Amino acid sequence: MAMNLTVSGKQIDIGDALRGHVQRSLDAAVAKYFDGALDGTVTFSRHAHEIRSDISVHVGRNIMIQSHATASDPYVAFEAACDHAAKRLRRHKRRLRDHNVRPVREIEATLARQSVIAIEAEEPEETSGHDPLVIAEMQTNVQTLTVGEAVMRLDLGQLPALMFRNRANGLFNMVYRRPDGNIGWVDPQNGPASGASS
Repeated sequence: MAMNLTVSGKQIDIGDALRGHVQRSLDAAVAKYFDGALDGTVTFSRHAHEIRSDISVHVGRNIMIQSHATASDPYVAFEAACDHAAKRLRRHKRRLRDHNVRPVREIEATLARQSVIAIEAEEPEETSGHDPLVIAEMQTNVQTLTVGEAVMRLDLGQLPALMFRNRANGLFNMVYRRPDGNIGWVDPQNGPASGASS
């Protein structure tokens, strides 16, 4: 069964031939590694002389895979982005399958507030210390995951960082993408002992 897929263009017309190619190719790529993807979006946008293809597919409960690529031709851009997505799915296939068969009751989440803060130009020192301007607030779920599951979601979603409640110790942890390409892990439980000299 084909997933519910939305294909759209920003400053570029998407014809029926490209739309059909995207649907067939993405359905086949995802079905190879994961049964029953829920929905997805593919967006083409023009950037100077290149076309960018952004793919976002909801492959399971709270599991999103994202990828993108640019090329001078929309078909080439899509194929490269689709290939990136398939490589990530292949790398995490076993974990995704294990996650998919886990009973829903084991997937826990903590409700949290997420805010978007405006980046302001540097201000004179006398005005520093004021609270930053919050331009949006929303609720989000911080999921209870193992470190491996958190790294998998960070990689699949091409996220810069992911906060989660560590299933092993119940504490809030964070994984993030380091500038050197590796993934960092922040675990308060393993921080310096209380009273240790800095």
